[in-house]
Amino acid sequence: MNGSYVGYVAGQDPLHDFLSGILRDRMGVREPQPAFRAFRLSGSNEVYAYQEKFTGTKVICKFYGPKFGWDRDRAAWMAHQEYEGLETLRRYNLVGSPHHVIRPLAVSADINAVLAVEYYAGEEFSHAITRATQHGDDAHLYRRLTSLAYFLATQHNRTANGAGVDFEPDCRYFDTVVDRLRNADRVGRWDVEELAWLRDRWRDRPQMWEDRQVWLHGDATPANFLFGHGQDVAAIDLERMKRGDRMFDVGRVAGELQHAFMRTAGDWRRAEPFIGHFLWEYSCHFPDRRQAFESITQRAPYYMALNLLRIARNDYIGWDYSGTLVRRAKKLLRAA
Repeated sequence: MNGSYVGYVAGQDPLHDFLSGILRDRMGVREPQPAFRAFRLSGSNEVYAYQEKFTGTKVICKFYGPKFGWDRDRAAWMAHQEYEGLETLRRYNLVGSPHHVIRPLAVSADINAVLAVEYYAGEEFSHAITRATQHGDDAHLYRRLTSLAYFLATQHNRTANGAGVDFEPDCRYFDTVVDRLRNADRVGRWDVEELAWLRDRWRDRPQMWEDRQVWLHGDATPANFLFGHGQDVAAIDLERMKRGDRMFDVGRVAGELQHAFMRTAGDWRRAEPFIGHFLWEYSCHFPDRRQAFESITQRAPYYMALNLLRIARNDYIGWDYSGTLVRRAKKLLRAA
């Protein structure tokens, strides 16, 4: 079990009854006196793994309460929203092998707006990236990217609804990210003006409006995909799930790859073979692979740049590297 052990859940804690009910009613586990070990996991929210002592059964709980503070209604709404998002994607037969969306188990607004989901044993995408960036295991990352491309293409293709993509929300999100950078003094006035001009050039490109809407993961970062045996992939953390352009997910993965190699190897070019492999593998799940690849590669620079700017705004990113990310994002955006 990955995570920091923090002790047992007290028998009088409402969480104990919550977990006991999940084991009994949702998982069919019969244990007359369950005891739950708690492990703190990393995550943007407070996330814990709970392991029942006698059966070894594991449950993951994500607490939205700390994220939204006094706004308990907002926290509860977000927990229910993610629960519904997980159920929605699972209805597209994204269950089991090789494509799996984590099963939601229960929600409780009264226990710090907690969402309980199943535990999935697998390798984080971030670990596969680290094996390549720090240990030279390129073959392993190529295999994982093949599996991830298959998963995302399946999710997107199964959930396309026929409605045209509206690129405008992705332009507004771009503005939100740039505003955060400006407020943090990580870009100046001239940067903001240049980025707005580049955004408008992309807005004027017809191909940014021509695809069909799909259900997006919405936060396709290395922490949110787990790899099992063979080509098995599981998606977790769907709180930002939405309808939109498939490239929002695909471009984020590509941008994360570029960021990983820029940060570790100091050279964005090191990521190019992996990005190209990922996009080519994603394209193979369309009737005309070359046509799909051409469309995807035309749109990818915008979404890659958007992800680099999103990363650059974070407090944990140093000022010098933040500037490097912004400069690389501008070069990608100039592809328009």
